[in-house]
This record gives sequence, structure tokens and C-alpha cells, in this order.
Amino acid sequence: MRKFFSKIVKVHQSETYILAIESSCDETAAAILHNGNILANVVAGQSVHEKFGGVVPELASRAHQQNIVPVVDVALKEAKIAKEQLTAVAFTRGPGLLGSLLVGVTFAKSLALSLNIPLIEVNHMDAHVLAHFIDAPKPNFPFLCLTVSGGHTQILQVNSPLSMELLGQTQDDAAGEAFDKAAKILGLPYPGGPLIDKYAKEGNPLRFKFPEGKVGALDFSFSGFKTSVLYFVRDNVAANPNFIDENLADICASIQYAIVSVLIKKLSLAASQTGIKEIAIAGGVSANSGLRTALEKAGKQNGWNTYIPKFEYCTDNAAMIAMAGHFKYLEKQFVGQDTMPFSRLGQH
Repeated sequence: MRKFFSKIVKVHQSETYILAIESSCDETAAAILHNGNILANVVAGQSVHEKFGGVVPELASRAHQQNIVPVVDVALKEAKIAKEQLTAVAFTRGPGLLGSLLVGVTFAKSLALSLNIPLIEVNHMDAHVLAHFIDAPKPNFPFLCLTVSGGHTQILQVNSPLSMELLGQTQDDAAGEAFDKAAKILGLPYPGGPLIDKYAKEGNPLRFKFPEGKVGALDFSFSGFKTSVLYFVRDNVAANPNFIDENLADICASIQYAIVSVLIKKLSLAASQTGIKEIAIAGGVSANSGLRTALEKAGKQNGWNTYIPKFEYCTDNAAMIAMAGHFKYLEKQFVGQDTMPFSRLGQH
């Protein structure tokens, strides 16, 4: 199988078009990369989850089935190429919702088989990191990357595009989940994380205090934080039914300050321990204005070179899958038709 794919690569090595598929959660995305440059990046969201206050896995997988063909079609049209020009298909293998991943993986395998081109599996979290190589400025190796999303929080030492060392990670809940759950406790609609960011801009971040999870030096814990927010709101609303409405901006600012402070504290410790001054953030929570501002401030104080992705590459998208696939394509790291998705970090 590898020998066969190697021959294909040699034929197309001077002109490569990679189609990338992302379907790990509730965005169906497709991107086209030409010789390392993004030509199209198309994302279809799923509003069906809003009334449930969170992503419903079965509804997500059904929506992916409806969206994937038109999303890929739009990407091909924006890139102004025919599917027969594709050199390889990259896809998110995991981690993510298993049903959602199955839709993307099955589509990718079917298309690659029909076109007789190689398949490239991509780890969703690695792709968030490699989104930094879509546009300049690009970090120099080695660099540290704080990757923060709704499902994961981790600090990586990135030695090369295909070599990343895990330095620390959440031991329970992710920072993105803490944002969304806190927003739900406050009665804000889903997705609540961006709304906390919005209201926090008008509030006092030092008004209310929330505890920091006590775990290993470079690890994270946010389960206790979520519980503290729940009890804080419960007790204050019991004393004053209008407490949330009267103090929403300050509450949101204090919640955001508590989460961001922990993230930057751990990242600073990692930088100190490794001596690395190339520092990046990635993942959906890297779109948070409080985190972006805090990273820039810490960078100036510590003499770091900091890297923050464009907003369109923070949340789930296929351009980052394409870029990760590009690096694997260069090394001819292809997979077979027997490849199956995995739902959690550490599974392969």
C-alpha cells in the first residue's frame, strides 16, 4: 500500500492539491490547500444545538451527513479546481464525537478510494497547533503552544511539525467547558463562552474571587472552578434574586480573569522551565480577548515572541487540517482504508 501511494506522490509532487475534512464536533468544514497555501476554507455551523444548551451528538452527526457534500462542493468551487485534480485527502481522525468523526472519515475514505489517491489522518489537537503555519508570522522551533478548547487544555513543546511533547494537560474539565458551563449557570444562551468575553469587557475582573484548581505544576483542573461558580451564583441569588442582572459584567469579568490567570500562570511556568521564548496559543478559546491580551502582556514582560492565530483559525476549521496534512504529505505518512476514528486523546 505504501509503495503504491509513493508512486502517486512522485507523479504529483510538483503540483499538489489536498482536500481537508473536519467533522470532530458541530462544524462541518472543508478546505483546499495548493502547494502549502490555502485556496478555500469553508465551515458550516449547526444552530440545531442552541435550544438544548450544548451539542447533542446524534443531531451533530445527522447534520454532518447533510452538510458534508455541499461544503466540499463549495470548497472545490472556491478553489476553482475539479475533484480529479486532488492529490490527497486529509481528515480529522480524532479526538472528537465518534458519530461526527465517522461521517468525515467515511466520506474522506470513499472519495480517496474513488480517485485512487492517498489518505492522511490528522490529530485534531495537533492541527490547532499547526494552524500557526497557515499565515505569517510563524513561530520558530522549538516553541510552546497552549492549546485551549471546549474539550481539551494542554501545553505542548513543539519541536517540529510532526514532533510534539506534552508538558501538561487538564486532569478533568477543559477551560472552554468551564467558560460554557459558567455561562449556562448565569442563564446565558449557548454557546456562552463568547458572551462571557463580551460582558467581561465592561466589568471589574477583581470584583469576585474564584479558586484555582490544585494539581501538578503544568497540569490544569477546572471541575472545582465550575462548582465554585455554581455555589457562588446559588448563594447570591438566594439573597438577591436580581444579583445576576445587577452584576453580570463584573461576574463575567471575574470568571474570565480567573480562568485566564491560571492558563497564563501555567504557560509562564512552562516557559521558565524550558527556557523557550517562542510562545503560541491555539484552539477555540484562543479567540477569547482576555486570553489574547494577557498573552501579549506576558510576552512583553518576559521577552517572549508571541503568536496568536487569526480568529478564523481558532475555532474548528479545515484549513488547519489541511496544513497538518501538508506536513504529513511531505513525509508520505499515509493511512489505509481500514483507518477508524478515535474519540479521546491518547487513542490511536
